[in-house]
Amino acid sequence: MTRRPEPPVLPPAPRAWLGLIAVLATLMVVVLGVMYAGHSRPGTVDSWIVDPTADSVRPPWRRVALATDFLGEPAGAAALIVVAVTVCLLLRRPRAAVFVLAGVGIAVVTATLLKSLVGRTIHGADNLSYPSGHTAFLTALALTVALLATGGLGLGRTAGTLLVLAAALVAGAAMGWAQVALSAHYATDVLGGWCTALAVVPATGWLVDRTAERLADRSADVGQRERR
Repeated sequence: MTRRPEPPVLPPAPRAWLGLIAVLATLMVVVLGVMYAGHSRPGTVDSWIVDPTADSVRPPWRRVALATDFLGEPAGAAALIVVAVTVCLLLRRPRAAVFVLAGVGIAVVTATLLKSLVGRTIHGADNLSYPSGHTAFLTALALTVALLATGGLGLGRTAGTLLVLAAALVAGAAMGWAQVALSAHYATDVLGGWCTALAVVPATGWLVDRTAERLADRSADVGQRERR
């Protein structure tokens, strides 16, 4: 019995729109990084949204903010990744599992490298803030799951794009609110983290698909040679 090939992790339907969004998101990350490089104070937009010098949320919403923040901490993030990867493997979609690991991992690594490169700080010189790694993480995870759902459900261009963007917006808004409310990040840090995920995940999906296709082609070539 021939095994059915695994579908691409980056569905063809929303691919063009996601490529354009990734380019725009990359530009936003660069622009904000240049604007706030080396800064240790909030910008005008940051101060307008909320006072970034102190926690701005009180019980019971503070508990919600802390719980959301925990999802971006090592223990919470690891738990979410384990669940997502386990589901992919149970569904016999190893390429999807690789996509989850790579998409989220590269987004977080990119955010970490950008923090050192930009050098923006909050609450002291040791607290690098741009872009928000927590926001990049949760947005990237939501994007990977939404993309896999789009492909699995066979959604068209409009429906697929809306699902992916809605998932990214909800995840980014939830974590971004928590980070700003707890005074862990400026609002523009959150925007930078959100855009980092939007830029990285589609590119990672394309790379995972291309790599899987090349490996499959090589395996097919080897099989044909052995049968000769």
